[in-house]
Amino acid sequence: MRLHALRMPSFVLSVEAVFGADNERLAIRHDAGSSAAPYVAGTLLAIRRVAEKPGLRRGLDTLMD
Repeated sequence: MRLHALRMPSFVLSVEAVFGADNERLAIRHDAGSSAAPYVAGTLLAIRRVAEKPGLRRGLDTLMD
């Protein structure tokens, strides 16, 4: 599996997953925008909820209702 990351000024987050086979390709892309708001919201959610659930947690989905 190949992974590639871009870091550009004024471009905070973009994620693209590409799946393919011979003569076909499926691309799923998410652009979060030009501010750090998505990071801040997720960080605050984790800080507020992590103490309520003991043990190791992986991913914000385990902390969301």
